[in-house]
Amino acid sequence: MQRRTFLKRAGVGLAAGSTLAAPAIAASEPEVKWRLASSFPKSLDTIFGASELLANRVAKLTNNKFQIRVFAGGELVPGLQVLDAVGQGTVECGHTASYYYVGKNKAFAFDTAMPFGLTARQQNAWFYFGGGLQLMREFFKPYGVVNFPGGNTGTQMGGWFRKEIKSLADMKGLKMRIPGIAGEIMSRLGVVTQTLAGADIYPALEKGAIDAAEWVGPYDDEKLGFYKVAKHYYYPGWWEGGAGLSFLVNAKEWEKLPAQYKEAFDVAAAEANLSMLAEYDAKNPAALGRLIRDGAKLHPFPQDMMEAALKVTNQIYAEEVAKNPAFKKIYDSWARFRNDQFQWFRVAELSYENFTFNHVK
Repeated sequence: MQRRTFLKRAGVGLAAGSTLAAPAIAASEPEVKWRLASSFPKSLDTIFGASELLANRVAKLTNNKFQIRVFAGGELVPGLQVLDAVGQGTVECGHTASYYYVGKNKAFAFDTAMPFGLTARQQNAWFYFGGGLQLMREFFKPYGVVNFPGGNTGTQMGGWFRKEIKSLADMKGLKMRIPGIAGEIMSRLGVVTQTLAGADIYPALEKGAIDAAEWVGPYDDEKLGFYKVAKHYYYPGWWEGGAGLSFLVNAKEWEKLPAQYKEAFDVAAAEANLSMLAEYDAKNPAALGRLIRDGAKLHPFPQDMMEAALKVTNQIYAEEVAKNPAFKKIYDSWARFRNDQFQWFRVAELSYENFTFNHVK
């Protein structure tokens, strides 16, 4: 995406509603009705709300001629089957985390988050100015899907555990809900991993089918009630330094849209992408305070566990680069960008944060 195009879309997306409705839609433009399948339950108002924001903005930008009806995970298709539903044309579009589909190809994870990878700001920089969006669209093309950045949670928490984890050895044999490449890393560390949709995590944790679960962060975790059945809350979620969500659109349906409708969708998706991170940043601090008051015990992951996870992560990346051309093509660009970003952020951002965050109370 070109710089001027992104700035235009971001500026329009964050403008007042009256400004958004300004573009005139020709009377000859058709009425279009789409269905959007979300991977997420309605109770998670920030993640699920991104799809509602998209639908509302698209309607306003097209004088209600382009309408998108949003369905929660499981209402039309199971939460972890949104990619297939969109690609096959069961629904016109969806909202999901692409790393749910790493069983098809590990390269899907680049669209969401890579362990020990980019932060939310860096992820957006890679997508919009580092060639990431172009690479991911080339990757999604054989699946019949066009992808759009559709939100970011920021750095996530490490999850909820029934018992305290004091060292790497305590992880062995633990049953944990954790998807994506992170699940494979945990498996190599001795954890028994599962991938569950958001609505299915609490019952599994409550019944003891799993011993631990990661989800997002304080605001969403509080809503799902994990603190009621697992008191130990760990950080950081090293596998999701900036977890991005995506709007997926069926490629054939996308091509049918009038140009103004495409622009409306693109603008609305950009606003949803930027809005989600701001909302989480605003809501997480108070939610963390409430969780602690309700008995959650906050812990950093043990250092030996972090070091072992990083070592395994790098091993998996090297293995995948050697055998998966699609992964290698994206990884080569992503890794260069990540390394440059880390060098820059270490100079200004990290030094500022390390001093200021520890001195302001």
